[in-house]
Amino acid sequence: MITQQLVAFIAFTAAAAATPGPSNTLLATTGAQRGLLRGLPALFGASAGMATLMAVVTLGLGTVILESPLLVTVMRVCGAAFLCWLAWRTATAGHFATAHAISPGFWAMAAFQWINPKAWLICAAAAATFLNPAAGSAVGQSVELGITFAAMTVPCFLLWLVFGAVLQRLLHSERAARAFNIAMAALLATSVIFLIL
Repeated sequence: MITQQLVAFIAFTAAAAATPGPSNTLLATTGAQRGLLRGLPALFGASAGMATLMAVVTLGLGTVILESPLLVTVMRVCGAAFLCWLAWRTATAGHFATAHAISPGFWAMAAFQWINPKAWLICAAAAATFLNPAAGSAVGQSVELGITFAAMTVPCFLLWLVFGAVLQRLLHSERAARAFNIAMAALLATSVIFLIL
């Protein structure tokens, strides 16, 4: 990848990873429930899942999946069901001290990216924009895009995890924790609407 294209891809990745979405909402919730250090596995899982998805989509599997209406429908239904379940679990959680079981870990966050609608849109847009047929091997470019994406998502995702961890220190009462949980659940539920549309 040439320098100019790399800079553009880094800017694209930072904007995509820093903006609100299901993964960032889950990371903020994880930070609030588990704290910064115990939330790091979820952060690295989200980055690894996005990087793998990016590499696979740019390699061509994404095109095969996106061209199959049945597979797209199955992914949407699975993504919507998972997000609704997480929204319900988050909204009904008690105080953070008793809510640790809700927060996803490394493998759950990595796997979630494969049914996350925002992740698929980002990867499809990146593949269409940054994959250069004249730049050599598609495999090499896919790996390069995946690694770059992983490197850039870690600091962006970290901001959301830190945000949640800071809130953990501010939300001491049961009422405040419940209000935060309901707000995060509402954000997750809203992302289901976008998934269905």
